[in-house]
Amino acid sequence: MYRIVRKEILNPTIALLEVEAPFVARKAKPGQFIILRIDEKGERLPLTIGGFDREKGTITIIFQLVGLTTQALARMEEGDYLLDFVGPLGQPTEMEGVKSACVIGGGLGTAIAYPVAKGFHDAGVETDVIVGFRNKDLVILEEDFRNACDNFYLMTDDGSYGEKGFTTAKEQQLLEAGKRYDVIIAIGPVPMMKFVVKTAEPFGVPCRVSLNPIMIDGTGMCGGCRVSVGGKMKFACVDGPEFDGYQVDFDELMNRNGTYHEQEAQMIKDHMCRFEKLGKDLIQ
Repeated sequence: MYRIVRKEILNPTIALLEVEAPFVARKAKPGQFIILRIDEKGERLPLTIGGFDREKGTITIIFQLVGLTTQALARMEEGDYLLDFVGPLGQPTEMEGVKSACVIGGGLGTAIAYPVAKGFHDAGVETDVIVGFRNKDLVILEEDFRNACDNFYLMTDDGSYGEKGFTTAKEQQLLEAGKRYDVIIAIGPVPMMKFVVKTAEPFGVPCRVSLNPIMIDGTGMCGGCRVSVGGKMKFACVDGPEFDGYQVDFDELMNRNGTYHEQEAQMIKDHMCRFEKLGKDLIQ
């Protein structure tokens, strides 16, 4: 059993939990993920590690309230226990030999981008960060990012905070101004990552993306997380989650990720009565 030691609602749709998992925290590195189960009947939920504290023996996870399990997870409180918390899984972000990096995060992907940016910065890498949100109300981890990079750029679609525009607009501006990076790492919605790669391509900058396909066991046995990279089948859970962005078939990935949207929406509708029995609102 894994105890929740801290809970924080970052915005109306995103929550943070800090979980006691000393064996996972001891080995965790930026870019890796865990798989959890709330209880014996719960589904296996993969979540990228949003931070770790080896001394405290804790792992931070940040997730969006989109499905039945994430909504149930957001209803848990400090002192509650998770049944399973397995990890670290996947390959960590490759940082060796990198002297300058640009980490780009969009929406919930900013939570995953944070430990990557911090890892680069702590290693002495010149690190720029670009994060994007739809509006000011959805901004998360701003101060954390400012302390984990050399240059920080915050974009909002509607211009309500930071600069107006998409993350790719700032990426284009920096590259056209002569900024050169050893690598650009994009983490966020698949369309965003696709266009980050397209923006970088004319400048010849290496680009890596963190993929989030459907995943079940996290060990490469089920094949659910297969993605096409360079015309070959890869498993995001063991070969990734980060891949060369120029080699990823983004259109196939988007199609596969949307497979169960209708079924998940129906599950939330059918199980709403269980949420109501908890006797409290989703967001306190």
